Amino acid sequence: MARHMEVAVIGTGWCGGIRAETLARSALVDRLHIAEIRPDRLAEMKALTNPATATLDYQQIVANPAIEVVYISTTPEPTHYTIARDCLKAGKHVLLEKPIAMEFWQADELIGLSKQNNVKFTIGYSQRFNPKVAYAKKKIADGSLGRIVSVMVSRHLSRSLGQKIAARVRMSPAAMESTHDLDLVFWLLEPAKPIKVYSQGGYGYMQAVNGSYDVMWSNVTMDDGTLVVIGGGWNLPPSYPNFCATWIEITGTEGSLFLDDTHRDHWMNTVKDGTTYPMSTMPGEQVDHVFAGQMGPETIHFLESVLMDRAPMVSPEHARMVMSAYTAADLSAATGDPVELPLSNASLSAIADMKAADLVAADLMAAGKMAALAP
Repeated sequence: MARHMEVAVIGTGWCGGIRAETLARSALVDRLHIAEIRPDRLAEMKALTNPATATLDYQQIVANPAIEVVYISTTPEPTHYTIARDCLKAGKHVLLEKPIAMEFWQADELIGLSKQNNVKFTIGYSQRFNPKVAYAKKKIADGSLGRIVSVMVSRHLSRSLGQKIAARVRMSPAAMESTHDLDLVFWLLEPAKPIKVYSQGGYGYMQAVNGSYDVMWSNVTMDDGTLVVIGGGWNLPPSYPNFCATWIEITGTEGSLFLDDTHRDHWMNTVKDGTTYPMSTMPGEQVDHVFAGQMGPETIHFLESVLMDRAPMVSPEHARMVMSAYTAADLSAATGDPVELPLSNASLSAIADMKAADLVAADLMAAGKMAALAP
């Protein structure tokens, strides 16, 4: 007889809502539980997913021993550590949306707790479940491209989506967007590891929103000599007709692979809305009986990993390596110098100073906005 599980989703906004709806449709889930701090959204998700329980307090999820698997999709991102820590301490398997943590010590504690309690812990990057990226992995692994010489990824979001993300957390486009591409490229190039990062950022529209760059381009040198170039931005015009446009180029000694993930293959034009590219967001969306995108399959993959007692596709140690790379990119963009990996004590100290300065700048920006609103 097949084994079923009790599963919970904490945070049912955009991504958490996708995961909750996906789990509610799965025959592998015996009972679904949801937690959400907004009463109106909680009521909406109750109607959509018919959960066994729905609560405004995630501690009720933590305290329920019947719940074995938890998906954490909360925002803002600094909430990740505390909630993930509580769930891992309670012996629950955890899928946590990226980033793994805001500080390295937090990531290390979460990894340690998962090992101590012998539970599975993974990070939701989602792009490994993009069929185009999976095809790239296959072609690299089977030798079709020969020895990989370089990988280039360019990913850009619309300004409206970028402003929504940047307004809730003070993190760079390298940390919030290129993190997906650092993950997928490091996965494509395994077992190679990054050893040096050089990054530059350009200011524009987003600077007034949270002091962020509009775009960052990062060069990453791998220990086998492969060159990686990753660009990430969130400043495409408001009229841009889709949420995310990505282009990937992979060159090797025996061939090259170009992947167009700009979502221009579904083009709709209506009198009311003009040109739109449906199904163009990174997570994807439910389209009647199928899920168009990556997040649905990723959600089920983690559940199956627990049921079949196999390692999930993304290890938390890999997520920490990705964190090191985008943190190095932030430091490099701030100083103008390349940063070597693993991060040295001097780099870690400089990163701490940079974060402290960012907090001061954020406070000054907030004070300025409040003053502007004062009568």
